[in-house]
Amino acid sequence: MAKQPSSFFATTAIDHAVAGLGAGVVTTLCLNPLDLLKIKFQVNTGAPAAGIGKQIFYALRDVQQQQGWKGLYRGISPNIAGNASSWGLYFLFYNMLKKQAAGGDVNKPLTAAQYLICSAEASAVTAVVTNPFWLVRVRMFASTKDSPGAYRGLWGWTVNHLELGVFDYVNFKQVHGFCCYIPLPGGQIKNPSAYFSSSFPPNLTHTTKNNAQSELFPDIPTTIRRTWKQEGLRGFYRGLGTSLVRVLPGNCITFVVYENLAWLLRTSAARRDARHASEHSSRYGR
Repeated sequence: MAKQPSSFFATTAIDHAVAGLGAGVVTTLCLNPLDLLKIKFQVNTGAPAAGIGKQIFYALRDVQQQQGWKGLYRGISPNIAGNASSWGLYFLFYNMLKKQAAGGDVNKPLTAAQYLICSAEASAVTAVVTNPFWLVRVRMFASTKDSPGAYRGLWGWTVNHLELGVFDYVNFKQVHGFCCYIPLPGGQIKNPSAYFSSSFPPNLTHTTKNNAQSELFPDIPTTIRRTWKQEGLRGFYRGLGTSLVRVLPGNCITFVVYENLAWLLRTSAARRDARHASEHSSRYGR
């Protein structure tokens, strides 16, 4: 087996998890306002007032005027928790599964099918684990701070549910449409933005079920029928413009931060190992 790369933490999978977590935090801090608008557009059943660009501008302006700059970052805690844990767990599970598929040799190339399977499995596990964060995020985004019964934050939601002894099992089972990247042989990464439009209606259904108007949309079939009846095909693509505006900067920020953190951990580990090897050599002589 070829020499394995150095890892800053116990394994290279944890290194990638930390890099993914950091990338998720930075991306969310930069783009939370667009995440907020996407959810607001999705849960709004009224007719669009203007084009995509004007909708985004007017919506940002209205939130800022009504709630201040702080309003643009409502829901930031569950959004950071969801994005950071999603990217961190995804890269952790993905690299663990790749290593297992390669028989413990992280340098061994896999087939495209093996990469695809590892990515799908990592995405599925991550979606189940992090779905409670997304549920809280959607419900906070869909309400204002002063709304009756509004969620005050991730901690407030947790305490409230612990006190009531209630766990929203049905919503937990609704798997979030986590957007995964499929690494291919040669280090290439398949960007899913080309397929983003085709996956958007399930995301809209997920958001609508998790919002504060859940009595209007009690289950997936009812949500689909009501959306089709009231808004037609266009209704399934609410918030798509905002999502597309977010995709390019979001992907750029995520992978620039991820790759640089992964490089920093990798090179730091290599220097540490080289220093230890030098100290060992000088101590025990030739």
